[in-house]
Amino acid sequence: MTSERSSAWKRRHLLGMEGLNRTEIEQLLETSVSMREVNRRDIKKVPTLRGKTVINLFYENSTRTRGSFELAGKRMSADVINVSVATSSVKKGETLIDTVATLHAMNPDAVVIRHAESGIHELLARELDTSLINAGDGRHEQANQPVKRG
Repeated sequence: MTSERSSAWKRRHLLGMEGLNRTEIEQLLETSVSMREVNRRDIKKVPTLRGKTVINLFYENSTRTRGSFELAGKRMSADVINVSVATSSVKKGETLIDTVATLHAMNPDAVVIRHAESGIHELLARELDTSLINAGDGRHEQANQPVKRG
């Protein structure tokens, strides 16, 4: 493994696959292999995100994607907060920007957002000082496609 590949992730946000270079994609794939091994152990935890807070904000229903992000955060020892729009102030008319500002005031280390509007994550990335992860935005990026079996 080259020292470039083994170095820490340099991007603040992960908004999509476009724009990632070969080294970054290989780093993501290597990390997925490591996490697969963690998932096979009796104790499925690593201290990678110990002391970090991750907020999952889902404007669209999603069992697989939300569960995947929640489980990943917990397996990496993060404090994970799931915000469902169906039970949030959005139902009282709060805008996306207001919701994100409220969550940002909680000083999370990362916010994972799934939203139906393509490209919304680029706008939010300019507004947030925290890391932003795109968990799906309309037809542009889809984080978790079903696996075809057999």
